[in-house]
Amino acid sequence: MDIHLSQNDGVPVYLQIINQVKYLISAKRLATHQEIPPIRVLAEELLINPNTVARAYRELETAGWVYKKRGAGTFVSDAISPFSEKEKRKLIDGKIMSLLTEAAQMDISLEQIIERIEYLATKQGSGQKK
Repeated sequence: MDIHLSQNDGVPVYLQIINQVKYLISAKRLATHQEIPPIRVLAEELLINPNTVARAYRELETAGWVYKKRGAGTFVSDAISPFSEKEKRKLIDGKIMSLLTEAAQMDISLEQIIERIEYLATKQGSGQKK
């Protein structure tokens, strides 16, 4: 599972996991009924405490994003629909805030960020799938 953690953005690690799993499900990069990595496996991959992954999985299960099969693992639920516009804005706003925080720590101006975004958007539009 493709999850990347940032220690510098001020967002708790378990919330980063939750947000990224939600994104992977909504983007259909995790299929319905697909098994997600066991808690210990993901914790080892991410070099974090298994309790952190367990908390994220519990919250995802409570919210209906995943379900557990006793003795078989944790799987992507089919009960979740794609993000609403409000959820999309909330997710992208969180990512933007993380970017702005990291940029400020590296003394990168808003203008430089905007230039980079425009450059990458142009590059993505010229041959890569949007």
